[in-house]
Amino acid sequence: MSWFESFILGLVQGLTEFLPISSSAHLRLTAVFAGWHDPGAAFTAITQIGTEAAVLIYFRKDIARILSAWFRSLTNKEMRGDHDAQMGWLVIVGSIPIGVLGVTLKDQINGPFRDLRLIAVTLIVMGIVLGVADRLAARDETGGKHRSIKERKSLKDLSVRDGLIFGFCQAMALVPGVSRSGATISGGLLMGYTREAAARYSFLLAIPAVLASGAYELKDAGEGHVSWGPTLFATLVAFVVGYAVIAWFMKFITTKSFMPFVIYRVLLGIAILVLVGTDTLSPHAGESAG
Repeated sequence: MSWFESFILGLVQGLTEFLPISSSAHLRLTAVFAGWHDPGAAFTAITQIGTEAAVLIYFRKDIARILSAWFRSLTNKEMRGDHDAQMGWLVIVGSIPIGVLGVTLKDQINGPFRDLRLIAVTLIVMGIVLGVADRLAARDETGGKHRSIKERKSLKDLSVRDGLIFGFCQAMALVPGVSRSGATISGGLLMGYTREAAARYSFLLAIPAVLASGAYELKDAGEGHVSWGPTLFATLVAFVVGYAVIAWFMKFITTKSFMPFVIYRVLLGIAILVLVGTDTLSPHAGESAG
């Protein structure tokens, strides 16, 4: 991998990680359309550490408060009813599904899941799911001619059950094309949470999963055509760009609909299926050296 490739892929990772359009799919597709080798799951997981570092900084006050309350709750029974302490446990609970499935499906993640046909289908299907969830949220928030405004849930309403559902939604993102933020936000909206609450928990929930995945894949960095230098450079680029994107996205979701992302996902998925169906593109393009 050249330094130019690593810069472009780091830029793509930073731009797409927090948007509900799937960063892993876009890394795969960028390499395919540029005629490069598939960077692989290890490269993707490590560069996600960069974007996750952006989350740690952006939500540093929330994270510090949650960690402080959680650690105090281990020895202080009175603290166990504190919302921040409970959030600490709920992040742990919500991280279980992706931890178990990530290890169990490792071979599939590195192989069959990277088939462009599967990526295209998941882009379309999860795009439609996000669109339906967004419409339901908008209906509750604005009401209508024969409907009153319905109050949606905040993170204070988060339960162990909901945390696990969020977790299973996040685990779906092991398949490129699903999108970690797209799946968890869709799940949250369908469970009745506000856009901001679903996005905030989605980002917090991703911290242990992404850091653990990146650390696990470190042993595979530098193998094949992807060396350590470009990987670290891409991770740095992803961090810088990712921080700017997350700041914009958190403001965007408070007033805007997810429909632009829905339309983009569906059109991109259809385009990939057409290209593969007409033999213009191989469903396994770039994989041999990835």
